[in-house]
Amino acid sequence: MPWLLFVFAFAALAMAFSVASVALLLVCLLVALVLALAGVMQLLARRVESRSGDIAMMVDPVELARMREQAEARRRAAATSPGEAAFDERS
Repeated sequence: MPWLLFVFAFAALAMAFSVASVALLLVCLLVALVLALAGVMQLLARRVESRSGDIAMMVDPVELARMREQAEARRRAAATSPGEAAFDERS
């Protein structure tokens, strides 16, 4: 879609060179400027959207707290079982 806006902006610019009226020249130049800016803004919006993370992959605070509790429970379990730690040291 932004490339279509650039094509229309170029067409408005070409039309501005072919008109005889100053008022129509200013309107064509203004239309060309607005269309070119809209195309650039759409290209930038696409780039930002492609670089931003997927909102569906974000972890909500409740899930994050549950994951932290599980990690803490694993750490406590690993600290309280010396047999497994001794086995890990031998290998």
